[in-house]
Amino acid sequence: MNFLSRYLPRIDFDSYQDFKDNYRVIIPDNFNFGYDIIDEYARLEPSKPALLWLNDDGDEAEFTFGDVKEYSDRIANLLTGLGIGKGDRVMLILKQRPEVWFTLVALCKMGATSIPASFQLTEKDIIYRCDAANIKMIIAAEDENIIGHIRNSRDKCKTLKYVGLVGDDISERFGDEFLDMRRLTREASPNYERPTGDAACQNYDTMLMYFSSGTTGMPKMIAHNFLYPLGHITTAHYWQKVEDGGRHLTVSDSGWAKFAWGKIYGQWICGAVNVAYDTDKFVPAKLLAAIDHLKLTTFCAPPTIYRFLIKEDMSGCDFSTIHHCGTAGEPLNPEVVTRFREATGHTIYEGFGQTETTVLLANFGWDEIKVGSTGKPSPIYDIDIVDEDGNSCEDGIVGHIVIKNGGQHPVGLFMEYTGDSETMASSWKNGVYDTGDMAWRDSDGYFWFEGRGDDVIKCSGYRIGPFEVESALMTHPSVLECAVTAVPDPIRGQVVKATIVLVPSWRDKAGDELKKELQNHVKVTTAPYKYPRVVEFVTELPKTTSGKIRRAEIRKNDERK
Repeated sequence: MNFLSRYLPRIDFDSYQDFKDNYRVIIPDNFNFGYDIIDEYARLEPSKPALLWLNDDGDEAEFTFGDVKEYSDRIANLLTGLGIGKGDRVMLILKQRPEVWFTLVALCKMGATSIPASFQLTEKDIIYRCDAANIKMIIAAEDENIIGHIRNSRDKCKTLKYVGLVGDDISERFGDEFLDMRRLTREASPNYERPTGDAACQNYDTMLMYFSSGTTGMPKMIAHNFLYPLGHITTAHYWQKVEDGGRHLTVSDSGWAKFAWGKIYGQWICGAVNVAYDTDKFVPAKLLAAIDHLKLTTFCAPPTIYRFLIKEDMSGCDFSTIHHCGTAGEPLNPEVVTRFREATGHTIYEGFGQTETTVLLANFGWDEIKVGSTGKPSPIYDIDIVDEDGNSCEDGIVGHIVIKNGGQHPVGLFMEYTGDSETMASSWKNGVYDTGDMAWRDSDGYFWFEGRGDDVIKCSGYRIGPFEVESALMTHPSVLECAVTAVPDPIRGQVVKATIVLVPSWRDKAGDELKKELQNHVKVTTAPYKYPRVVEFVTELPKTTSGKIRRAEIRKNDERK
């Protein structure tokens, strides 16, 4: 049993064009994911599996929808008793503990705003977020680093009233310093009454808020309303192909927007079992062992994960139970797609979107995949490619990816950059949202990602997208990861630079000879003028907490040299 038919007047489509023309979402009054999805499953089928959790130590736990309802009700009662209510903001630094699912649902039921955050935040990050968002409470996983940063920042956060820790025997070990969330949850009532009147949430109230990953400038507050989960039906059912009762694993920490994309909302609407692989550090061999053990139905991971997996021996991992693999976050290099398919037999279905959106572009499965393309537009968005003046670009011309929608607000699209009128004015013009990303569309309607607007390189009158050069480099056996950026040049304006992480077996060969070999490799793999005139070998690339490469940081470091 799943709830797709409650929100879609039509579920099956004959072609992509049929999907694009006729997909519709039924918008109910006062939709609340906690009551209308979780509690309804618990009422109709309480023993239906909802969550499968495991960690690197071999610990496992399974939870039904009846369990999720009970835990979320207990947490809602606990938080209400502390004075947390509608509109209050609570930051969650919970890694992938089961409590992150229960607490997100609890806060949704209460009408409070969840602010998921990465466990990699420092003292400075916590203070900035607490002050910017007027955060009233932090709920964090017990972790030495997290506890240290919270201790150092707590007195400097003006609006912060409570800090709760999720772990065993917190009261005994920390006394009154932190709230013992597990003990207090056990003691709370298992029945939470849905708020009514002014205390009830409305569709366009803020349910969820993310701080952007900060690839440029300070992180922005991205606000989503209570309809946001319905926007992820396209993400889960039509792109990730999750199945009712099937096990779905999206590789993501709970602090990333990819968690909302792949580990809770659309997946539970579709009746899938969310899989939590709770690990502090990504180790490719351990992930392969977990995949082999889990017997997954569907799988999704960011490109960084796939780039590392193809360098491992995947022959011992059983991929036969998996029906579909997907990726999003950054463009996936064609070489990675080819190598993964050779090793597993699976094609990777690419999607594209932002923290601000649900899936915007994807390979939905009706049409053939063009390797390197991000696919075609989701039916809930009117997507176009426009030039600097806002005019639609012809096929083949690189421009800005924008969402038009005739002044309507599509389900799944963020409401605002909270407290940032300058960014709102620059990204929203005449009802059109400019994503800040660049792409071009081919004559078959497929979109081809070029990069963030700031990442596109202008060399001697040519516009060079970093992705194409990175893809060429990735076909060389020495390259594990790479980032292509621009460096200033007095004659050409800018030239292409490649910052490269080598495969371990090649690292002792780093030098001028290998640089020349890589430059020549690019010249024969793509247009010769795109080759990197500057090559630098590094041990790692700067990345955001969500795993995206920080090309802006590479550019800034080059400017300081």
